[in-house]
Amino acid sequence: MEPPVGSARGVGNLVARPHLPAYPDRVSAPDLKFDLIGHLDRLNQAVLHKLEGLSQYELRRPMTPTATNLLGVAMHLASLQAEYFGKTFGRPFPRDGEMYFLTDDDADPQDDLWVRPGATSEWVVGLYRATWEHAKETFATLDLDSPGQIPTRPYAEVTLGEMLVHMVDETARHAGHMDIVRESIDGAVGRYAGDGNIIDGYDWAAYWERVEAGAREAQERAES
Repeated sequence: MEPPVGSARGVGNLVARPHLPAYPDRVSAPDLKFDLIGHLDRLNQAVLHKLEGLSQYELRRPMTPTATNLLGVAMHLASLQAEYFGKTFGRPFPRDGEMYFLTDDDADPQDDLWVRPGATSEWVVGLYRATWEHAKETFATLDLDSPGQIPTRPYAEVTLGEMLVHMVDETARHAGHMDIVRESIDGAVGRYAGDGNIIDGYDWAAYWERVEAGAREAQERAES
């Protein structure tokens, strides 16, 4: 069996390096709001980075049996940011009407996870950035314990702090999906260009062979 190999094309350095602190990030109670916003900001930059340098087909191509695709994941996260840091706290995102799945009575439940052919990837990126700018305006006016109510099911009463934690978790989870999908498309890896977690010049093919051999040996042992 041959290891999966992508074209390993270069990607643009969309993420500003000053926003990427040395590991580990330190969280302190007096600065918890600042820290949560910082984490979410860095995750948002990583999400957008995964969209760089691909064709329209590659951005939209379904890569799993449940049709996970890069541009659709970004659209999904943009819609959640708009809702959870917009209407939830009485500050509707002014571009909500552009998200057709929010206004179309016949929308499919999965319509926020793919982008129709007539919508450009530039529009999605611009919308994503706009939802984050709107969110930051919400953060500037509210405290972590400020109350809100989610305007869709389950219509839960929440606080800004709860929604920040939720979106850090949600975005990190989907950023991980995007990592795997992007590597499967063209071999590009890392949270941003020059990511120190990726060893420069490492022999990934040899590593793949070692892991593959280990998996086969483990199966043989289980069957013996």
